Amino acid sequence: MKYTFEFKLECINKYKNGEFIETPSFTNASRHTFLNNVRHWASLYERFGIDGIKRKLYDKKWTEGEKFKIVAQSLSGKPLIQVALENGINEGQLYQWVKLYREKGIDGLECRRGRPAGVPNMPKKKKVKLAPSEKEELELLRARNEYLEAENIYLKKLDALVTKREAAHPKAKKQKSSKK
Repeated sequence: MKYTFEFKLECINKYKNGEFIETPSFTNASRHTFLNNVRHWASLYERFGIDGIKRKLYDKKWTEGEKFKIVAQSLSGKPLIQVALENGINEGQLYQWVKLYREKGIDGLECRRGRPAGVPNMPKKKKVKLAPSEKEELELLRARNEYLEAENIYLKKLDALVTKREAAHPKAKKQKSSKK
């Protein structure tokens, strides 16, 4: 949800004065989430002033070099949020860049916009139409398969039951074996 600069300022002022802030009806966010946003805006405003709550340009295309410079600032010890605000990016995006840089090095910062190229002219799967006799045979095979699976389950349970009974009556087993 994108909130206007004026709305953010109004919410920050109410928050600082301890006034009730009504959750706007145009948002899908819960009251708890909305108040967390207001607290976040207030902390940004305290740290960085008005620039901290202004909307940033999120659709900028960053080159590997630009990303590396920003990541390097963060890795040098500067707070992540400060580096993000100074460069006009979301702190979550900067966190992802730092993570990718740590995992894959400079190659992790390569621009990957859009869907990766797939195999060209890949054939689509065709639905095979079965002849009536093949369709009947398939249905019969499926029914037979279900029957055999049920029979298999039954036999396993029967075997377990017999094993359990034999374990309960060890004398009967010994008597049978002595007759042989």
